Amino acid sequence: MATTVERALTSRLSRHILSLTVIASAVTGCASAAGSPDTGGGPAPSTGTPSAPALAWPVKTREHVDLWLHSVAMLTTDTAKIPFFRPNYRSQMQVLKNQQNVLSQLDANRETLAARFRTNPELANAAQFLPLYFASWEDLKTAASHFIETEGDPRRARDAQIQAAIAALAGYFPRAADREWFRLFMVSIEDESNDFYHGYWLQQQRNRTSLVDALNTTWQQTYFPKFRRYLMGTQQGNGDMLLSLPIGGEGRTIGTSPTSVGPGGTLVTVTYPEREAVEALYVFSHEIVGALMNTVITDNTTPAQKRDGLDQQYSSDGLVIGGALLLQRIAPEMADGYARFYLQIAKAPAGGDPQAALRSAFPLPENFRAAFLRQLDIVLGGI
Repeated sequence: MATTVERALTSRLSRHILSLTVIASAVTGCASAAGSPDTGGGPAPSTGTPSAPALAWPVKTREHVDLWLHSVAMLTTDTAKIPFFRPNYRSQMQVLKNQQNVLSQLDANRETLAARFRTNPELANAAQFLPLYFASWEDLKTAASHFIETEGDPRRARDAQIQAAIAALAGYFPRAADREWFRLFMVSIEDESNDFYHGYWLQQQRNRTSLVDALNTTWQQTYFPKFRRYLMGTQQGNGDMLLSLPIGGEGRTIGTSPTSVGPGGTLVTVTYPEREAVEALYVFSHEIVGALMNTVITDNTTPAQKRDGLDQQYSSDGLVIGGALLLQRIAPEMADGYARFYLQIAKAPAGGDPQAALRSAFPLPENFRAAFLRQLDIVLGGI
């Protein structure tokens, strides 16, 4: 019988695994068929932070991911305890755009685009995760072009690789109204990039260079060695840490398939540090416990509780608590800072004991907590 740890490996990540092999090979085939990529307009090709091949869990950035998530944030209202985006992100960006007298197609089409989220809540899955499966804007734009031209029908494409990419995107946008939303969204965010976001993104890279340098140093030299046993024990030994400007305390995690240019693994998208480099590691801790904590919750939730949606409620609080428990074991010096970080995001008082305040703000049944600690002991080799 599979252990909780073993089954956790396909828990959270499996909900967001789209075959990167399919898409990567497909967009390569698309680009070859179409000739040289069009570099006019839209965000420039990714200026992701290059890393030496041997570097473990390198820290990277991708402009097209930030552009996409920024645009989603500008279209949605986020009321979760741990918001998907930085607190007040949309209002802050709107102030900057107003100061520059920017009115892009994203602004002009806002009501139409936002309305589709309300009509089709499932669209949020694509909105939160789709850009993570593409290495650059050109890859995403090429795949989108073929998908839109064929109206989402793989049979209308001659090349098998293009057919595979169209079929993958069709899983996110199955209906004609969804495909029209995707078309309008792509046009709108390209204009948003040209008018505002590309310049903003480049300026932020310059402003935060010292923070990224500090993060790279403290991660590779100090904290990756502390996280390594847990990452290896949960089959997350290989991956990338992706810094994203719009992301707050709720990161985005996907599993990626091996390709001709990489071994695959786990991509964890975290907040781009604004004040302290360690902020990114707080969100990283929150994300990498997802599979383990969610499987513990599944195992300890009754059918009736699942029907009432309590497992989802426990999951949100459980990830925050799970990240804290992990840090208490592997890097206790980070635990109080982590607690204060999430308490601030949730607008909850820290009090004199941030750990006690965290448990109060994010209540998790004791049997869940105990079960998670037992599995954590197994992963870390404690028993």
